[in-house]
Order: sequence, then structure tokens, then C-alpha cells
Amino acid sequence: MNDQHVYLNGQLVPASSASVSVFDVGLLHGASVFTTMLAHNGKVFRLDQHIARLKTTADDISMAVECDHDHLVDAVGGVLQANSLTSARVRITLTPGAVRSRGSTVLVTADELPEYPDEPLDVIVTGMKQPAGDLTAGRKTGCYLPRIAAMQEASQHGAHEALWFTHDQRLAEACFSNVFLVTNGELTTPDLLTPVLPGIIRQVAIDLAGKLGIPCSEKSLSIDDMLAGDEVFLTSSCAGIRPIGKIEQHIVGERNCGPVTQQIMAAYRELLETECPKAP
Repeated sequence: MNDQHVYLNGQLVPASSASVSVFDVGLLHGASVFTTMLAHNGKVFRLDQHIARLKTTADDISMAVECDHDHLVDAVGGVLQANSLTSARVRITLTPGAVRSRGSTVLVTADELPEYPDEPLDVIVTGMKQPAGDLTAGRKTGCYLPRIAAMQEASQHGAHEALWFTHDQRLAEACFSNVFLVTNGELTTPDLLTPVLPGIIRQVAIDLAGKLGIPCSEKSLSIDDMLAGDEVFLTSSCAGIRPIGKIEQHIVGERNCGPVTQQIMAAYRELLETECPKAP
């Protein structure tokens, strides 16, 4: 994208000239919170929920950042308009600002959506563990190096994603997605106390399952539960709902998108068009 513009601390500026202090604690210490969102037909899906989760994350870890709802809504709209984007990956990043200074750093960016594979995904199980009690676990913060490393590990094995387990061998989530299992027609996903991210599309999938009459529960899940799944799928804001065809050497179903996953995917697409309709 040529002449990309970003929102930084109250102004829309060219990305090439945007700058933050070399003393910003987000840069020095990874002290930041963020959320990544989908813009569809020029509107961000569930923007209010993303901003609410962003504020909750900052409050939970006692991070003093500016998180004014109306200002962020205006900033997101301004970035999409400045870059002439209707379908995009939008990110809000907040830091407390520079050391020994007043005022947060507020950054909003938008990029064209990457291409996501149509076929069911191959995933690995990373050797890294989801740490219970870690302040950043289950939250979107700037401390994402382990996630990046696990994605690099997946790529080195020719896979699309990596699944994480806890130290006591409970299924948690993928690097950038929540995970669901379908077993005998029943949907399950790791409960939030695992801990896992309270993903926006995770909750959408749970709500859609209820409307479709598909039994759904949030609970502790083992590797045996995962391997017994007839279907497995991931949820995330930009990629939506994506079926898994293989976990390591284990084939899920017949490496096809299963019927329950198809139902939820179709219902999600319909919901997306309803909440983010094309402009007349």
C-alpha cells in the first residue's frame, strides 16, 4: 500500500513519518496492549467489544493507558478512510507512553487482509507451554515473542499454526486463535480459566452454536479429547473460522471441513454481512 496513513496520538500521519519516543515503555519493555480487528465493507466487526476488551486488559494488568471509546472509534474510521480500505486488518495498540512522561501512546493501523488458505489447516503442537498465573496469559499484550517463535516453528514444519497446551497438559489455544473441538455433534472449547484469550470470534462461535441448537460447553480438555475430535477448528477476528485437517501426523476427520464446522462458518458469514452490510 503506497502512502499508508496511521493514527498516532491524535493525528493521521503518513506511516513513513510516524514516530514514538525511544523511551516509550512499549518499545523498551513490551508494555503495551492491543487488539486486532476485521473491517468488512468498511465497518469493523464488533468494534465496541474489541475496545471494551482492550480496556479490560489494561485494567487487569494495571496499565495506565488512554482508552477513550469515542476517540478510538473515530481513529479507526479515519484510518480506514485515509487508506481507502473497506476490507482490512485493523489494529489498535496502546502503551503508557515514554518513561517519566505523561500521556499514552495511541496507535491505529490498517492493512489489506492477507490471503488465508481455503483448505483445512495443518497444525503442530508446540513444545512451549501456556503458563497459568502469567500476567500476560489469555491477554493481548506486547509480550508476544513466544507466539511468534511458535509460529516460526510451525512454518518450519510446513504447518499453518501451532497449538498450545498448559504445563499440566490441558489444551489451551493456538498462537493467534482460539480452538474448538466437535465430538459426536457436541462443540467444546477450553474454558477461560485455562487460561485462554476471550476471543471475540470465540464468543461469536459459542453464541451461534446456541442459535443453531448445537450443544456447546467450555471446559478443561486433554490431548485425548483433542485426538478424539471428529472436527477441530480455529477462530480469530481476521481469519474468521478455519477448519483443521491435520494435527502433527494425526488426520482430523477425513481432512475435510466437517458438517458442524460448515454450519457455524455459514452462520458466521451471514452474521458478518448483517452487522457489516455493504453501503447502499
